[in-house]
Amino acid sequence: MRVKSVSIRDLSDAERGQWRSWAYQDGHLVSPYLLPEFAQAVDRVRSDVRIAVIGQDSETIGYFAYHAPRHFALRPVGAPMSDYQGIIARPGAAICPKEFLTRLGAGFMAYENWWSNAACQPGIARERDGSVVVDLSDGPDAYFAGRMAAHKSQFKKIDRRLRNAERDFGPARLVVGDAGGAHFNTLARWKSEQYNATGKLDIFNIGWARQLLANLNTSTDTGFQGLTFALYFGEELAAVEFGLRAGDVYHSWFPAYDERFAKVSPGLLLLHEIFKAAPELGLSRVDLGKGGAHYKTYYASYEVPLESGRLIAPGFAALGLHSWDVAEQCAKVLPGKLGELPARARRRWAQVSAFEPDLGPRLKTFARGFRAQISAA
Repeated sequence: MRVKSVSIRDLSDAERGQWRSWAYQDGHLVSPYLLPEFAQAVDRVRSDVRIAVIGQDSETIGYFAYHAPRHFALRPVGAPMSDYQGIIARPGAAICPKEFLTRLGAGFMAYENWWSNAACQPGIARERDGSVVVDLSDGPDAYFAGRMAAHKSQFKKIDRRLRNAERDFGPARLVVGDAGGAHFNTLARWKSEQYNATGKLDIFNIGWARQLLANLNTSTDTGFQGLTFALYFGEELAAVEFGLRAGDVYHSWFPAYDERFAKVSPGLLLLHEIFKAAPELGLSRVDLGKGGAHYKTYYASYEVPLESGRLIAPGFAALGLHSWDVAEQCAKVLPGKLGELPARARRRWAQVSAFEPDLGPRLKTFARGFRAQISAA
């Protein structure tokens, strides 16, 4: 196996086309995050995006977009924001990252949402989950009829909440797109408030992440673009969500709503409006992403298996990581929440390290976020 690391700017149109075609399985796009356009978008806001061009004999058989290693740690492109991560390979090719990790200058790779089109477990899986997909290929009416038959009480409840919302606040109205950026800015403010209230890392306070989303929000290419949806009741903005659209696939990414409307489930009502608008938008599939939110069970047509975990090559990086694992296990004997601190610190450090590749900003963000996490606990 040959592996060459290049800038995405050095790939030819033919290579990007090959990558793009392999991101489609049986003619269907797996996810917008696996397209070269996503790596290009991240490359515009970060200087460390690299592409591993993987070859066998004289032919290219795969592409892997990643961030150049810092302190021996490599991360898939856009991590941990990217809701799908993985190697894009020629049909029939089996490629595992452990085969070339050290050749990219890394001793460790963390992954959050690993998708594999080959029989390959990339590393030590800490979690397995599925990305929930809503199949609208037969139209929203057929989809809702099927869901109603399977979960009648849930969908009757949502219909009732829509009637209540329109009675109390005004008729529901879906706005697609956000040319002026007002809806995106409102979403960012709502999400920051939510992150701070729960002690989570505020993604919208990370410079490159905020710029990436803002850039995507202004894209007009329906082949790959950020897409903002807003739900109004009368003249009142109730909910906004931002996601990625590529071809006939929309991936829900950042939803938020005004707490004043919480009793009518505005986030779910917004999803219903998106499903209804799918045909005129040319969408046949809405991906709700991975996660344990209970509402997703009512909407799933099927799930795409994803893994979170880590891949460790032998060496000093492995020694350090295993030492931290031991520390976590030892800390569990401490009373109450003290025993959880090492694990919480590791998770926050891993997340901050992905967002802040430079040590100075990383330490500041970690300290600020960890204090907020403890305060919110």
